[in-house]
Amino acid sequence: MARVNDHYLKLAAGYLFPEITRRVNAFGEANPSADVIKLGIGDVVLPLSSAVGQAMHDAIDEMATSDGFRGYGPSEGYDFLREAIAENDFGSRGVRIDPSEIYASDGSKCDSANIQEIFAEEATLAVSDPVYPVYVDTNVMAGRTGDPDDGGRYGGIQYLPCTEESGFMPSLPDEPVDLIYLCSPNNPTGTVAPKEELLKWVDWARANDSIILFDAAYERFITEDLPHSIYEIEGARECAIEFRSFSKTAGFTGIRCAYIVIPKELQGKDSEGVSVPISQLWGRRTNTKFNGISYPVQRGAEAIYSEAGAKEVQANIDYYLANAALIKNGLSKAGFTTFGGVNAPYVWLKTPGGKDSWQFFDELLEKANVVGTPGSGFGSCGEGYFRLSAFGFREKVEEAIERITTGF
Repeated sequence: MARVNDHYLKLAAGYLFPEITRRVNAFGEANPSADVIKLGIGDVVLPLSSAVGQAMHDAIDEMATSDGFRGYGPSEGYDFLREAIAENDFGSRGVRIDPSEIYASDGSKCDSANIQEIFAEEATLAVSDPVYPVYVDTNVMAGRTGDPDDGGRYGGIQYLPCTEESGFMPSLPDEPVDLIYLCSPNNPTGTVAPKEELLKWVDWARANDSIILFDAAYERFITEDLPHSIYEIEGARECAIEFRSFSKTAGFTGIRCAYIVIPKELQGKDSEGVSVPISQLWGRRTNTKFNGISYPVQRGAEAIYSEAGAKEVQANIDYYLANAALIKNGLSKAGFTTFGGVNAPYVWLKTPGGKDSWQFFDELLEKANVVGTPGSGFGSCGEGYFRLSAFGFREKVEEAIERITTGF
C-alpha cells in the first residue's frame, strides 16, 4: 500500500472555508426556507467590466483564426501583460520593476502556497496571527513544522501576535528566521502597514538575511496615503517577494489571473553557502510545473489598464468599499467594536458578549441567517473576533446589517 505524506495528517480536519460551507449547507438542509446572506468567503459578485469582457472576446475571435491562433504561451506570461503591470502597478508609483521580474499565475493563493517549495525543508518561518491559513498549512504539508498544540499553533513556527493593543501590527520576531509572511492590507483584520512599519521590517530582514513574502492582493482597496507595495520601501528589492492578484480587484475569481514579483537582486544560499538568485529557482519551477495563463485571460487582465477598463474596475472597487463602510458604520452604531473596512474589503469585529468565534458564527447563522468568518480560523489571536466581507450586492449587505443590528 502506498505511503501517504504524514505531514498532511497534522492539519486540522478541515480547511476553514470548506468547514464554513459544511455548516451553512447543514443549516440550509434543516431550514430550507431560510434566506441566508453570505458575507463570509471573500468572493466577488459584480460581473467583469465590459472592457475586460470585450478584450477576452476579441482574443477568442483571434484564436479562432489561422493567423491568430496561439498554442502554448510563455509560462511566465506574455510580454504585453508583464509590461502593462510594470508600468501601471509600479511605475505609476515611482517603483522600478522590470517586466522580466514579473511572473503571471493563476492566483495569489497558489503563489503564496507554492513559493515555499523553492526553499529548504529546514527553512524557518514567522507568520502573523491572525493570518491567511494558506501560509501555515502549506508549510505544515511540506514538513517544516511540528505538531499543533492545544491552541492550534504548530511547533517550529514563530507566531507574531496581531492584537488590538498593537493596532493589529505584528511585532518583529524574537530570533532570526528565513521566511516572513506579511499581508497588507491584512486578511483578515483589514489593517494596512504604514511606511515606517514596512521600513522596520525591511531593515530587519536585510540585517538577518531573511526574505519577506509580501501579500498585497488587496492593495487596490487602499484609499489613504499608505504604501501599496513593499518595493516602495528602500532596500526591499534585496529582501522581498510580492504577490498581487486580479481576483478581488477586477473580478477574476472565476477566470484566474495573478502575478508574483521577484527582483533580480534577491538571493538565497545553497547548502554550501553559495548565493543563488531566487528568480532563477522560481523561473525553473514555473517552467517545469506550469504552462501559463490562457491567452484570452491575459488579454482580459491587460484590459484593466486601459482607460475604460481602469474606470470600470475602480467603480467596482468603490462599490465594495461603500459596502464595507455600510457594514462598519452600521455595526459600530449598534455597539459593535469594529476595525478595518476603510482600506480593505473586510470588517473585523469583536464578538459580542464574550462569545467565542464559532459560537458567534452559529448564533449569527441561526438568528440572522447571515454567514461570516470566525476569527479563530485565522489563528489563536483571532479568537473572539469575526470577519465580514464587503463582497455582496448592496441590497443584501443592507439587509444583513439590519438583521444583525436588530437581532443582537
